[in-house]
Amino acid sequence: MRRYLLLFVICSLFFQLQIYAQGEKTPRAYVAHKTSEKIIIDGRAQEAAWKSAPKSQDFIDIEGKKIPTYQTNMKMLWDEDYLYFYAKMEEPHIWATLKQRDTVIFYNNDFEIFIDPDGDTHNYYEFEMNALNTVWDLFIVKPYREPAPIVDSWDIQGLKSEVFIEGTLNDSSDEDKSWSVEVAIPWEVLKEANTHNEIPEGEFWRINFSRVNWDFDLDNGTYSRAKDEKGEFKHEYNWVWSPQGVINMHEPEHWGYVYFSEKAPGQEEEFNIPIDENIKWELYRLYRAQKAYKEKNGNWAKKLSAINGESINVEGKKLQPKLEVHKTGWNIWVKSPFTDDRLLIKEDGDFIKQKK
Repeated sequence: MRRYLLLFVICSLFFQLQIYAQGEKTPRAYVAHKTSEKIIIDGRAQEAAWKSAPKSQDFIDIEGKKIPTYQTNMKMLWDEDYLYFYAKMEEPHIWATLKQRDTVIFYNNDFEIFIDPDGDTHNYYEFEMNALNTVWDLFIVKPYREPAPIVDSWDIQGLKSEVFIEGTLNDSSDEDKSWSVEVAIPWEVLKEANTHNEIPEGEFWRINFSRVNWDFDLDNGTYSRAKDEKGEFKHEYNWVWSPQGVINMHEPEHWGYVYFSEKAPGQEEEFNIPIDENIKWELYRLYRAQKAYKEKNGNWAKKLSAINGESINVEGKKLQPKLEVHKTGWNIWVKSPFTDDRLLIKEDGDFIKQKK
């Protein structure tokens, strides 16, 4: 029996390593349950609701190809007032130096939350915090690939956050176990970027999480980011919940799917990513192809054949998108055979779903 169990474990590990080697491509999904229990933000997540909430898959390398050095998992809950986040991060050396709000927190090891309520890749939130509970919150009008304002002075009104450390912060003389973060963001803040001003019960949002981790140097027991022989900072490690496929968190079309269930934590809830999202991923492939075409040729492609977009295949169905080039840009759209909705993407990456 033990021999069969060992063989099963080896085969499972081999299969997992094959997935990492090829790159995990499909965005992940998570069900956030509604809680009636009062949640105390202390970084510990000791409430019964947290213990019953599903734990996410282990975080992976941002490209979806490597197993990170240290394990990270997250959980989510919600109630009528807040959206809650909890993450636990294994870390033998817990350190942080930045204490000023809205400084570049990822220059320390940090935990990051990205939220796009309506899934159009525009008007989304970014939140970062380090082990000192120093935070950086931003409102981003468009991804960095498109020129648009980044509202750095925007703050999450009513934010609650806390850190719990299993070890000692900034003490190089010992080895730590982990640090965990607990965050509560008011719905009144989050609903502003949604398509309606209601809690998204029974709906999904596009959300992702990132953990930035640095190699470190020690100078008389003080931690800092490691430098190479040229005196330049070594690269950081990016470990995420849902793989991006590229080293760039600011491609929201790759973020995961979080479904908001009205059921209590511990109750079963099935959520499958809607089939039209497969079409949406293909439209973003054509969007990137159009941008590449313009960068190379100085103008937009006027025919989809120029960007290998005459047809797309989704769930065994061959779809034929339409390209409309106009004075200020272009639209690519297709009618879904699954819902009859019209799915459209614009030259700036804005995605629009026009209901039938």
